Amino acid sequence: MTARAAPVVEGDRLAPLDALRGFAVLGILVMNVQLFAMPNAAYMNPTAYGDLRGANWWTWLLSRVLADQKFMTIFSMLFGAGIVLMSSRVAARGDSPARLHYRRMSWLLLFGLAHAYLLWYGDILTLYALCGLLVYPARKLSPRALLALGVVVIAVGSGISLLGGWSFPTWSDADVADFAADWQPSAERLGRELAAYRGGWTMQMPLRAEAAFEFESFEVWVWGLWRAGGLMLLGMALFKLGVLDGRRSRAFYSALAVAGLLVGLPLIAYGVHRDLAARWDMRYSLFFGEQFNYWGSLLVGLAYVGLVMLACRAGALPRLTRRLEAVGRLAFTNYLLQTILCTAVFYGQGLGLFGRVPRIAQIGVVAFVWAVQLALSPVWLRHFQLGPFEWLWRALTYGAWPALRRRSPDLALPAAVAGH
Repeated sequence: MTARAAPVVEGDRLAPLDALRGFAVLGILVMNVQLFAMPNAAYMNPTAYGDLRGANWWTWLLSRVLADQKFMTIFSMLFGAGIVLMSSRVAARGDSPARLHYRRMSWLLLFGLAHAYLLWYGDILTLYALCGLLVYPARKLSPRALLALGVVVIAVGSGISLLGGWSFPTWSDADVADFAADWQPSAERLGRELAAYRGGWTMQMPLRAEAAFEFESFEVWVWGLWRAGGLMLLGMALFKLGVLDGRRSRAFYSALAVAGLLVGLPLIAYGVHRDLAARWDMRYSLFFGEQFNYWGSLLVGLAYVGLVMLACRAGALPRLTRRLEAVGRLAFTNYLLQTILCTAVFYGQGLGLFGRVPRIAQIGVVAFVWAVQLALSPVWLRHFQLGPFEWLWRALTYGAWPALRRRSPDLALPAAVAGH
């Protein structure tokens, strides 16, 4: 390992990029909490489990319109931007960016598998590692080529879903029954899932491993690779165009926010209307109704990028944006910390509240986790240069132990993060 192969230093960090990453990490929990708190089926089919009236209905509706796939969109684009940023910096130091990148993704894949099988089957790290391995060769394409390729790849995922819906009448009875069991589980199946996650870690293991394997052996290939991979390609293009790090004009970000919200939100809301009219019919909602949010979430996600960049450029809400920067700098640790905190609340090794917390109260758990991460992330960065999982990932990637503690906690942290 040459001396030139070293992690990015603080002076090289891009504050708007970190703030956007922190915003995305926090926002992802609005949807992930449903998988932590309720049976798997309730994520895609809100009628599968729990009360869906009154405040619970409005909680689901707002989550669907404002959060579902929007923050995953942002985080996937940022992952692609990070590939371009890191590879260019490594190449500038004279080292091999490909060697470092593939080593980095390989370790992320192992982290993701451990997370999925040992803690929570909803892991996204495995998907990101696989996509990161595949999209890396495209990093040198022009922004226009990356935009076109990204849209095409995303469209493939949409096409697979539509093909599944159109071919549904030709499916065998066994295949239909398998999908129906996942879409609207029987009381017996729900009871097994509730008992397992309210029990100890060993009781959860068979269901957790089954769900993780199903995602990695089916959903990744028919949905995840196309969605996340395409978004990473878009992120590469948008970073090269200066969109994701605050380099564009205020007028550009304003137009991005307005256009994304004015087109994306009505499109998603109309999709909800169609799902309700179809009474959450499996064939319609799973394959056709999902298309409105699949594409609308891209527009709303871009609108959120515009809003965060406007806040960063204008210095609006400075205390909040500084804390978001800190959360974003510790994104890997904060993502895993969300799993640790939520499983402690909902799973049997903790409070055992799985299936007992209505949707409106789940948002209270989200707010609690947000408060913890927004409060602790700046404090941690006053004393340490990296989060614990960032430190471990970099140590494994670079083959050396990077410095963790700061020499002068009061002076080392930039004012943008310390809040001075």
